[in-house]
Amino acid sequence: MTTTTRAVAAPALVLTAAAAAQFLVAFDMSVINVALPDIQESLNFSDAGLSWVVNAYALAFGGLLLLGGRLCDVMGTRRVLVSGLLLFALVSIVGTFSVSAEMLVGARSLQGVGAALIAPAGLAALSQAFPTGRARAKAFGIGAMSSALGGALGVVLSGILTEGLSWRWVMFAGAPVALIAAVAGARGLPAGQAARGGSLDLPGAILATAGITALVSTVIATESHSWTSGYVLGGFALTAVLLTAFVVVESRCATPLVRLSTLLRPRIGLANAIMCLVCAAQFSAFFFVSLFLQRGLGYSPTTTGLAFLPFCFGLVIGILASTKLLPRYGVRPLLVVGTAVAAIGTFMFSTMNLDSPFWAVILVPSLLASIGIGLSFMPLSNVATADAPPEEVGMASGLLSTSRQIGGSLGLAVLVSVAASSTAHSDSAPTEALVSGYSQALFVCSGLLLAGTLLSFFFPRMDR
Repeated sequence: MTTTTRAVAAPALVLTAAAAAQFLVAFDMSVINVALPDIQESLNFSDAGLSWVVNAYALAFGGLLLLGGRLCDVMGTRRVLVSGLLLFALVSIVGTFSVSAEMLVGARSLQGVGAALIAPAGLAALSQAFPTGRARAKAFGIGAMSSALGGALGVVLSGILTEGLSWRWVMFAGAPVALIAAVAGARGLPAGQAARGGSLDLPGAILATAGITALVSTVIATESHSWTSGYVLGGFALTAVLLTAFVVVESRCATPLVRLSTLLRPRIGLANAIMCLVCAAQFSAFFFVSLFLQRGLGYSPTTTGLAFLPFCFGLVIGILASTKLLPRYGVRPLLVVGTAVAAIGTFMFSTMNLDSPFWAVILVPSLLASIGIGLSFMPLSNVATADAPPEEVGMASGLLSTSRQIGGSLGLAVLVSVAASSTAHSDSAPTEALVSGYSQALFVCSGLLLAGTLLSFFFPRMDR
């Protein structure tokens, strides 16, 4: 039996493993947030140290995504995906039994390493197992739905698990999913799958990891330093130097970590740019709406999580619709309509105030924003790998995963500053001033999505 035949001999298992991988990455980014106060009390974190429960994951994940994508081409998708899932499961279990702050931060960092392997490997597995047609659209729709629902359900379950059981269950929750996915991936993907990408570009890997880590670290530092401080400006300068060196090295390497000509393909380049904008808006909207519900309206963590259920339903509707519409209408119409609808929903979020009815500032905006994001998300994931040659599918998957992570991190950091500045300059009562800051940040979110709409008009036409 050939490698190609074996790659699609068990498509259901491949789809299970890939969808679970996308779910876990998004789930683990969102599920920990509501549990942070309980974690601080349990393990005696300082206020400054508590942020590293989130930042350790973000640094490892963001810094290693490109390397994870390239490893799929060099070592084979099966090996990278299964190894990443097993690592993720193991450190989730270890982190569950953390007895110190240092142990938990270490576990979260290793979870980020596992996520950096499984995020691009999951997309690469889908692209290899479902290369064309309606089956590809359906498979990427399920993958996109899994990713989007992972982020949304993470918020929902975080409050329920923390209040009903313990924060340790929040840490453990991903382990069973990762183990099931590892078994599905090991059985569904071909054991003898050839590595098609040649040798690993070690200098490029070091520069890319260092540059992205420097960027993410600098963005994280804006939580405690101003954007014009020497520390932050120095961090951005270091990032520019490292990424410039990376571009120079890649342009001269026979088997680069990222082939610049691949990134410059119109559909791949635009798909990554639009994904950056969509994720910057989505992650930030989750953050500020969650704060509005808890700090503005006084919701408990569980009630806040349940309030996000309409968002989950809207994502399902949008992604199911995109799966059926993509083969018929192509990418451009879905992106234009999806980002525009999401922009309208996010703008409605920005009209929030303490007297607003739930249906007006949460229910209707949640449905519009989520349906729009669902319409956009699957086509972006599909086209960002469809245009890549077979030997560069892992590379393209790593690029898209990096765009999602960097877009979300940068967007949230900038908008936290926007919200803080608006609150500081408000003459209203403290709670009203906070809500005013959230509203201003969400208004900017709608602008990011509108920019995505404008870019979508320039998306090249392609075969349906």
